[in-house]
Amino acid sequence: MPTITPDKFRMDKYVDFPKWYHSILKYAEIVDIRYPIKGMNVWMPYGLKALRNIQRIMIQLLEETGHEEAYFPTMIPESVFSREKDFLEGFGGETFVVEGTMSKKFSEKLLVRPTSETVMYYMWNLWIKGRSDLPLKMYQIVNVFRYETKMTHPILRVREIMSFIEAHTAHATPGEAEKQIEEAIGIYKRFFDSLLIPYYIVKTPPWDTFAGAEYNYDFITAMPDGKGLELGSVINLGQKFAKAFDIKFMDTDGEVKYVYQTCYGISERTLGAVIAIHGDEKGLFFPPNIAPIQVVIVPIARRGEEDIIRYSRKIAGLLKENGIRVYVDDDPEHTPGWKYYFWEMKGVPTRLEIGRRELENRTVTIARRDGKPKKTVRLDELIKELYNTWSEIEKVLYERALKHLEKMTIITDKPEEARGRKALIITPWDGSQECAEQLEIDTGKGVLGEIRESPIKLPPLTGKNTCNGRQPDRYALLGVTY
Repeated sequence: MPTITPDKFRMDKYVDFPKWYHSILKYAEIVDIRYPIKGMNVWMPYGLKALRNIQRIMIQLLEETGHEEAYFPTMIPESVFSREKDFLEGFGGETFVVEGTMSKKFSEKLLVRPTSETVMYYMWNLWIKGRSDLPLKMYQIVNVFRYETKMTHPILRVREIMSFIEAHTAHATPGEAEKQIEEAIGIYKRFFDSLLIPYYIVKTPPWDTFAGAEYNYDFITAMPDGKGLELGSVINLGQKFAKAFDIKFMDTDGEVKYVYQTCYGISERTLGAVIAIHGDEKGLFFPPNIAPIQVVIVPIARRGEEDIIRYSRKIAGLLKENGIRVYVDDDPEHTPGWKYYFWEMKGVPTRLEIGRRELENRTVTIARRDGKPKKTVRLDELIKELYNTWSEIEKVLYERALKHLEKMTIITDKPEEARGRKALIITPWDGSQECAEQLEIDTGKGVLGEIRESPIKLPPLTGKNTCNGRQPDRYALLGVTY
């Protein structure tokens, strides 16, 4: 346990988000950014446990919908990587290249995967032969590497993306691919809803679509500094990669056809969003379902009161038997009050306080991370009461998160008046590139896409003209992103 004092992390994330965020990552022991390669961070056990808990939710959702896990190599021959020209142009500038060893130069450059379309689809060409091979739905959990030209930020924008969960699918018809897009959007909605993160779903404009794709949808949320964060993308690849990699199948009508493909992926950015959106002036605040420690037990005992310690450990055993992640903090070097602050900073959603009164009455006192009143319950009520408490905490966290998104969003039909403000902007748009460029000039922020779903109710379009007299028929989301 690090030696820190509560005032080290008492700060407002809306006043100085970078300072708040880096302090949390350090004091809560999420990652250590001191490794001597910029954008490649060391994951500490506590942070990695939170990330793994998040990943398990996504893995379960993928498995439930028929996706199967596979693994493909990290290195991609340049001749394979360059088959799809839009993909090459889109990722070529940020892809790491291996030209040889310290004593030998390779005959062909090897590229370190920035994403896995090319390495996977090379193999799909060998695997997919007939209609019975479709649909093909796979995912893998791998590290990917990109030489980011933007400023790196721990977890949010890095050069080594840790445990990227990317799913890829192949289908016989465009209609089946469209249905897969809808399924993927549904998976992501369930995923981010489980993390209590509100989001906008936008369809990106054609000029800013994923390299090699027909179109894509992005899930975007807002950070405390007003910047947008892309949480994940759902991408319709059409037949571009199928034609580049000659992925064909014999259909039931006897004709040989190209497949239609989709892909979608999430990274540790999701944890960064959880930290930024749910955290407060006390530190982290993990939703109960992903908290590395769901319950911390703090014995209130003087030296020599081993009966209270034994009682605390007995309760910990009971919780573990019920699948609850629990830790007993019986460190004699710190006071109970110091421990309260420390575990609040670490984001533990519930704390059990156990003193002489609880021991004698065979009870425990439940304290909530959100500061709601404490509750003393009997042991036989504890498990049920914890789950009830977590359900209440989840409601509080989502309500807070939604208020945060509202605070970080400006809805206006006069976008020029929002220029210079730290927030995402929602404004009427006609969908044209000319109008998008004008909106970007007016606001100083990029058009992230057309809003398809919003957790905030948007006013009806008034029919007012915008962008040189054009009639708006949709809302655009604008912002500066990580």
